[in-house]
Amino acid sequence: MIVFLFAIGSILAADVVPRPRAHAHNDYEHPRPLIDALDQGFCSVEADIWLSSDGRSLLVAHTPFGIKPERTLQKLYLEPLKERIARNRGRVHPNGPDFHLMIDIKTNAKATTAKLLEVLADFVDILTSTTGEKTTRGAVTIVLSGNCDRATIREAKVRLAGIDGRPSDLESDEPTSLVPWISADWKSQFQWNGTGAMPANERAKLKEHVAAAHKRGRKVRFWAAPDHPAAWKELVDADVDLINTDKLAELRRFLGSLDHSPRK
Repeated sequence: MIVFLFAIGSILAADVVPRPRAHAHNDYEHPRPLIDALDQGFCSVEADIWLSSDGRSLLVAHTPFGIKPERTLQKLYLEPLKERIARNRGRVHPNGPDFHLMIDIKTNAKATTAKLLEVLADFVDILTSTTGEKTTRGAVTIVLSGNCDRATIREAKVRLAGIDGRPSDLESDEPTSLVPWISADWKSQFQWNGTGAMPANERAKLKEHVAAAHKRGRKVRFWAAPDHPAAWKELVDADVDLINTDKLAELRRFLGSLDHSPRK
């Protein structure tokens, strides 16, 4: 029976079309954290973590009121990813692209980052790592956001996570292995709220922002952007790498519709 279930799971996984642009915002709030996003082909998911009061666990939740002791980073994300990678011969999606796990640190930067690095060390075989100037690609690339202790990440002899940069990092000379993304609050950069046509000056500003990040090999993500097809189209047209959404199936269908659209 177990063999049969794994076989069915493999068939279903093989039928999923990976969507490299799709980023599951607050993924842990879906009925099946990680799994719902993977079933829609997402290649990037986001988890907020809180260091437990005794300093022994990293708990996944949006606010302190949602913390439950059994919802650890390992149980919700790292262990399921490791099992899936083993089944899929070294990839999250069979023969799929890179997969990102963004971890947003909500508690004290130094203490939480230290505990996180301790936890990640147990999963080094599936993670992208950097030693000196050499980066070895793993099935999962970790990107840290929120209260990230940049100094500790930067100075690690073996770096198991990159940093989610901000617009102030657009002109930075930090290596892309350290700052692989530039993320920004949409409302801090643009006034367009998704209603009506996007103003031409804001569309031009968006493209300039993306071009500046891409010039240094960094991906681009916005949070709190309008979460519907008209806005997604503007993001795709501007070549934004990661589309932040709470609407997993809707974004999957939208991206799928582009597969048959004429190229500009």
